[in-house]
Amino acid sequence: MKTILLHSVKILFPGSAFYDQTADVLIRDGKIADVSAQISAPGDDTLVIDGHGKIFAPGFFDLNANLGEPGDETKEDLASGSAAAAAGGFTGVATQPATHPPVHSKSEVSYIINKSKGFLTDIYPVGCISFNREGKDLAELYDMSLAGAVAFSDGTKPVGDSGLMSRAMLYVKGFDGLILSYPEDSSIAGKGKMNEGVMSTYLGMKGIPPLAEEVFISRDLFLAEYNDSKIHFSTISSAGSVDLIREAKKKGLKVTCDVAAHHLVLNEEVLEGFDSNYKVKPPLRTSKDSEALLEGLRDGTIDAVVSQHTPHEIEFKDVEFEIAAFGITGLQTVLPLVLKAGLSPALIVEKLSVNPRSILNLPVPALEKGEEANFVLFAPEEEWVLDENTNRSRSSNSPFMGTSLKGKALITGNKGQVFSW
Repeated sequence: MKTILLHSVKILFPGSAFYDQTADVLIRDGKIADVSAQISAPGDDTLVIDGHGKIFAPGFFDLNANLGEPGDETKEDLASGSAAAAAGGFTGVATQPATHPPVHSKSEVSYIINKSKGFLTDIYPVGCISFNREGKDLAELYDMSLAGAVAFSDGTKPVGDSGLMSRAMLYVKGFDGLILSYPEDSSIAGKGKMNEGVMSTYLGMKGIPPLAEEVFISRDLFLAEYNDSKIHFSTISSAGSVDLIREAKKKGLKVTCDVAAHHLVLNEEVLEGFDSNYKVKPPLRTSKDSEALLEGLRDGTIDAVVSQHTPHEIEFKDVEFEIAAFGITGLQTVLPLVLKAGLSPALIVEKLSVNPRSILNLPVPALEKGEEANFVLFAPEEEWVLDENTNRSRSSNSPFMGTSLKGKALITGNKGQVFSW
């Protein structure tokens, strides 16, 4: 990393003496060298950047991304996923275990950690709850934790066996592990393709009601209370889910949750054109649900925003809506979407930088002399276009391809490396 001097940036590093102030930041050899009201360039080889109107914050952290490898490298491999993450301002990513083979033993965990060591973006494996994601037997939870798994989930395969989920919550308490629950009652969701309601009736498609999500949130809250265990809900999508978690937090339960960025700004009405790039799971719901999710972010009910990055080859998406795969690529579009949703820069940093790491008991990057420079410099007002030239993912299944987006991660830095546009 070159010596970099950032002039007049707005600092949003929690705990910094310069928090919410405009100052200069000097980065040398990948470390914070100085933070002051005004710093002169130490030499001709210093890269000086005008930071007026730009935010300097801890690098973003994504709690939910699918990076494909091992086994699905044609969708995304660890290198391309890391590149897309860096372009989106992320210096840390928790990668989901829905790979081939699944991440259900220490071998897969070690493979991901060793393969990604040299990347700018830190890759943290999430291990499976159940062996082979089958929902029958517990996977090697403790061994995976020792190998470096930061949490446990079966991805978008909900754990239907209540006894298994209860045992998983109880078991991980022994080593302060965390279960990530994808809440969906498959017997209610059935073969639904979108949100159940007026729009699904109008389009003649089978729907997935919010009830499918809310039933499992209720179940897992009961299990967490019974076992006095932590629980984290991934990608909640309905107003009812927000209410359930809000009440659970008031009761003192150890519950956290996140929401996918696209659920904040999109609703079921965009499906009228049958564009399969809008087909996600949980499905896009109503505008009232989106409003409730935003309110949940503002009042602290929802702890984090995630990308739910789910890349697919063209043959999985350029087909009829009914048979298209669920998911969109999202690592590069999280920032523009949360800005479009109306989140303030301070709230963005809380939901994208601070809380995700706190949920996983990972340290939040600090702005102190001598500390490793783990940061993102982003411009809330800068516009850019997501296209084949700017897309860093191996896949392009995003409804935002070819559109102008406002909000850009200009520079991402970590481990002595820098990505800049």
